[in-house]
Amino acid sequence: MTAQLDGTSADVDRAGLVRYVREFARERVAPRVAEYDAAERLPRDMLDEMAELGFFGGTVPEEWGGLGLDHVTYAEVIEEISRVDHCLGVLMSMPSALVGGGIRTFGTDEQKERWLRPLAAGRIFGGAGVTEPRSGSDVAGTRTRYRRTPSGFVLTGAKAWITNLDLASFFVTFATSDPALGRAGITAFIVPADAPGVRKSPERNKMGFRPLCSGELVFDDVELGPEALLGEEGQGFAVAMTAVERGRLSVAARAVGLAQACLDASVRYARERVVFDQPLADFQMVQQKISSMVVNVSAARLLTRECARAMERGERARHEASVAKFFASETAQAAATDAVQIHGAAGVSAEYGVSRHYRDAKVFQIVEGANDIHRILIAKHALKAAS
Repeated sequence: MTAQLDGTSADVDRAGLVRYVREFARERVAPRVAEYDAAERLPRDMLDEMAELGFFGGTVPEEWGGLGLDHVTYAEVIEEISRVDHCLGVLMSMPSALVGGGIRTFGTDEQKERWLRPLAAGRIFGGAGVTEPRSGSDVAGTRTRYRRTPSGFVLTGAKAWITNLDLASFFVTFATSDPALGRAGITAFIVPADAPGVRKSPERNKMGFRPLCSGELVFDDVELGPEALLGEEGQGFAVAMTAVERGRLSVAARAVGLAQACLDASVRYARERVVFDQPLADFQMVQQKISSMVVNVSAARLLTRECARAMERGERARHEASVAKFFASETAQAAATDAVQIHGAAGVSAEYGVSRHYRDAKVFQIVEGANDIHRILIAKHALKAAS
């Protein structure tokens, strides 16, 4: 593989791409991640470098400027960058998932040319306005309203914990014509970030995911033309689920990367640290924690790949996405907890990455559907299948 991808899948060596992303993460990201995590800002020069290397192309088809990767390779690439910094994995995943997924499936050619192509090239970034202060993960419960006008639409409402407030050139968002209609009333829109009436209020000093600028996104009578409509009116729930399910694959891959990082750090520290005149690795309690990490990380990776293969077959993969997201994020949280315990007092120091992983791991259990919701979805699937 060349040092710069040309945006066409024909010239992309899949295994070479995964190795190259791994090397980039170790050589370019690792020396800087602690600094920009503390600063709560992704370095723009690093994002520009990633764009030049073609890292944002993902599963976006070649005809729209992407790499056209299969879903398994895509998951592997997201996992590799996330072994050092999963926040970069968020931006790498957005063109293929939460932001670009709906545009790819439901957008017009004009919308794909205007938004998807530069998004896949890393020339612009986007955001997804789904979560609301009251409805949370309940997409069907959105309270953001829209009304038709002679010239298009007007949006009024607020979204919460929206990522990329600082970088996004546009937001894919959702509003309802009437909350009483439930899913049938939801419509998707592409909203330029600089449209009059769009207000952004970042949340500072977050526990985890600190380099990502997240916060409140307000639509104060935002006027949109007909070209802002994504899909058809009333089709918004389908647009959202298309994006969210692919987003859950990327969350699972990122969680696997973080969990693997905790395992790597624990093995390294256990071999180096000497207590009571013997390496920490000689103690059975430490070995037990490491063995649990090995098994669970391997299982999480397999479930994530299973989800990716289902999507590659063209399946909706709703169940597989829930299982992968749930188990991988639970694994990340457990691995981070054990990693800090193995490191002892050193685990709370910024010198060791496990403290950052510990803060981030908890958030993985909340994003893209809180894990308690996924428990319900998984159980309902099993009960329905048995009937």
